Amino acid sequence: MKAAVLVEPQQPLVIQDIAVRKPGPREVLIRTAAVGVCHSDLHFTDGIYPTPVPVVPGHEAAGVVEAVGSEVGTVKPGDHVVTCLSIFCGYCEHCVSGFLSRCVSPRVRPQPDDEPRLVREQVPVQQLLGLGAFAEQMLVHENACVAIRRDMPLDRAALIGCAAVTGYGAVTRTSRVRPGDTVAVIGCGGIGLCAINAAAIAGAGRIIAIDRVPGKLELARAFGATDTVLADGDVVADVVDMTNGGVHHSFEAVGLKVTTEQAFRMLRRGGTANVIGMIPPGVKIELRGTDFLSEKRIQGSLMGSNRFPVDMPGLVDFYLQGKLHLDKLIASRIGLESINDALDELRRGELARSVVVFDGVA
Repeated sequence: MKAAVLVEPQQPLVIQDIAVRKPGPREVLIRTAAVGVCHSDLHFTDGIYPTPVPVVPGHEAAGVVEAVGSEVGTVKPGDHVVTCLSIFCGYCEHCVSGFLSRCVSPRVRPQPDDEPRLVREQVPVQQLLGLGAFAEQMLVHENACVAIRRDMPLDRAALIGCAAVTGYGAVTRTSRVRPGDTVAVIGCGGIGLCAINAAAIAGAGRIIAIDRVPGKLELARAFGATDTVLADGDVVADVVDMTNGGVHHSFEAVGLKVTTEQAFRMLRRGGTANVIGMIPPGVKIELRGTDFLSEKRIQGSLMGSNRFPVDMPGLVDFYLQGKLHLDKLIASRIGLESINDALDELRRGELARSVVVFDGVA
C-alpha cells in the first residue's frame, strides 16, 4: 500500500510503498476512504511532540473494513467505520468508570515485542497514535473504530473521527453546556468550529467566536456563532464587556499559553475554561490565584472526553438531520500526493480542513 511517511521531524512526508501484515486476533484491516488533515498532526511532523520514526501520521479517518481477526466481534468485512485515537481496553479503572478517552492500557496498543503491523524493506514503520491514517490501509485494534450507517458520506464521516467528536465532546461531555449558557471559543479551526456547532446544538444562549483571521469568523457564524471577536486587541475585555461579566464556558482550541490564559480570564464567577489545544511540552500557564476565590475552574479536555462508540453514531445522525455542519468544514479535497501542501496550509492557518480522499473506496 502507499502511505505518507515521516522519516525525520521537520521534513516533508514521503510517499512510500509499505507492507501491512494480516490482522491479529483483535485487529481490523480497513481500506481508507478519507482522512482529514488535522493541526494535531503538525505537532508531531514539526517535532514539537517527539515520536519514533519512521512513522505514518494521520488520525482523523473513515473507511471500509476489509478483514478482521478471529476474536473481533464489533465490526465485520464491508462495514463502514470511523476510527478514533481514543483506543480503549474496556477493563481498566478509566474504562469501567465510563471515561474511555483516558484509557492508556498497553493491551490495546502495539508493544515492542509484537510483530510489526507495517514494514518497509524489513524496517518497522510506526503508526502515529495507533492509527497511521495517511495510508491506503489501516490495521488497528477493534476498539479503535466503530461502525456507522452506510448512507453517511465517508469524506464527511472522517471529520467525526477527531474534529467533530473533540469539539462536540468538549462542549457536551467535558464542560456540560446547558441551554442558555454563554460560551466563548478561541480558535476557529476545525475543532473550534465543531465546538461552536455543538454549543448551538446544546442550546447555548450566546456563542462568541474568537480568531485572528476574519474569514474564519465569517465561517464561525455559519456554524452557530452569535457574536465574533477579531483577536487584534484586548480579547478578554471585549468578551467581559459583551457578556456583562464573562462567559459560563470558554474553550481554548489553539494550544498557546496566551490563549489559554485568556480563556481563564474571560470567565464569569463560577465559570469553566476548557483547554482543547495541544500546548507544547515545557510551556507553563500563569493564572491569578485570586480568581479561584470566584470558583472559576480550568480543565483539560482529551478528545472531548468521548465515549466514541456511542458518540460517533450519534454525530452521524446529527449530520444527516442537518444539525452538524461538516460540509462547511471541508475547504478542499486532495489526493495523498498533496499531503505536504495541506500541512503547509495548516501552518499558515488559512483553512478549516483539507481532506485526503482515496480513489475507488465506497
